[in-house]
Amino acid sequence: QVQLVESGGGLVQPGGSLRLSCAASGSILSFVAMGWYRQGPGKQRELVASITKGDSTNYADSVKGRFTISRDNAKNTVYLQMNGLKPEDTALYYCNARRTSWSGVIDTWGQGTQVTVSS
Repeated sequence: QVQLVESGGGLVQPGGSLRLSCAASGSILSFVAMGWYRQGPGKQRELVASITKGDSTNYADSVKGRFTISRDNAKNTVYLQMNGLKPEDTALYYCNARRTSWSGVIDTWGQGTQVTVSS
């Protein structure tokens, strides 16, 4: 089973930038899509951005124009470049990998990396 390991989180001031990385232990080409989700304090987990095997991307309205998701298939890694960070972006960010099988959708999750935006 492929494992996902996130890195790159930390404390940043409003307006700053961070780049999150999600390294998979196997080929990410086996997944139909990969994405980043986040869960803020007292909130439900929400989709931030996703990228398909064919490089189609999707973003939450709240991050459009500020965040960019990308993938490096050779390195089995997905990135989330976050610019113009706001305090409301503070959350635990999770990497997700999705594949399909005869039984349905199968999601694999990383353990998360904390992003804190504060002055």
